[in-house]
Amino acid sequence: MTQLANRIDSAAPASPKPAAAARASGPFCGLIDAVLVHEPVLEILPGAVSIDIANAIWTWVRRDLCPDIFAPEALANGVPAAADVEAAMPEILARMKAGMAQGQADAEGQRRLSAQLGKDAAREQLPTVLLALRNRALLAKAQAFGKATNSITDETALGTAMQAMPLQDPPVAALVFHAAVGQVAHPARLTMAAIKLAGAATEVSVRRVGLGPLIDAYIAHAQNQLRHFQVNGPFADVDLVCRSLERFNRLVRALTGYLEFQRGSHATAVLSTITKNVSDRLEPRLKEVVTDLNQAMRRRENTDRLDTDKLLTAVGGIYLLAAVRDCRDSLALNTVFEQAWNQSGQALEIHIQRNMELFKANPEDTNTMARLDAVIQMAQVRFSPEYAETLKRARQAVERRS
Repeated sequence: MTQLANRIDSAAPASPKPAAAARASGPFCGLIDAVLVHEPVLEILPGAVSIDIANAIWTWVRRDLCPDIFAPEALANGVPAAADVEAAMPEILARMKAGMAQGQADAEGQRRLSAQLGKDAAREQLPTVLLALRNRALLAKAQAFGKATNSITDETALGTAMQAMPLQDPPVAALVFHAAVGQVAHPARLTMAAIKLAGAATEVSVRRVGLGPLIDAYIAHAQNQLRHFQVNGPFADVDLVCRSLERFNRLVRALTGYLEFQRGSHATAVLSTITKNVSDRLEPRLKEVVTDLNQAMRRRENTDRLDTDKLLTAVGGIYLLAAVRDCRDSLALNTVFEQAWNQSGQALEIHIQRNMELFKANPEDTNTMARLDAVIQMAQVRFSPEYAETLKRARQAVERRS
């Protein structure tokens, strides 16, 4: 196998940092990570807190409310850790409650608090952050529940478990469902269980039985995938984009594929906005797939040079195209996708034939071998594994004859 093929096959996301190290630098040292979402946040949904806002509140707590608690000399290692925050949590909550009350007393108090936090949105989400901190143990249990649902297929059992949620307290329920959905691999199962409890497959019915936070959590998590859809450059993490696109599709289809929404529903309006943003981010890359493929396969007449970056980009584009095909029911890309899909198939057939002929003529040409490896990998994704296997056998036959 060529150096390029090895490079392509091993191109995977770097291993994430250990959880403890990653959490230590986050707001409140990771104690409310389960309800945090990343920018861009197009719509603030119940139970979800922007990580930027959480960081602003965390800075306010450490700098203005608790400088004595978080002074370097008061901490074991000079910087706050989750254990330090947990130990001081009763006092932190008391000071946050007092600071929030003072900031809500009058217009001047609101202005001052917004200035301390750096933005009005942080002041508005301060009650949600305070509630999340008070219920941090419940968030951990909700995450465990979310993981457990992945092995439960019985709708009645799922419905019984969901009824044990704090449905009578909507703000807490919103936090709990958001934390749980982050661990759910098959969101459609919870939707079907909710429909069974509601007795009808409509958004109104599901919200009427107190399960509206489930719908909001799906939308919030779908929106949270937006940050991953930046597909620029040869070293863009296409694998991450494809996984996020699959997750986005599962969440959206768990709603639109099972529930009937009323005309003018706020949920459908938000979903429409998120879908448009996802599609707008992917569309330019889809339009470049065929161009990237042709440039990657281009040979220089006098001094041929292998453009490995272009080859990686071309392979990534085909993988992305296949992911969009599987998720297009949740996207607004039908016209662009159809054009890219058809043209990429035609271009790939031409390049397969051309590179196979060149390989037969000169099996020792490493550039031709690298391009042939790449088009076979793309053929496996664009056409089928069986077709790719046929091409591999043809290549091996040429190698044996040489």
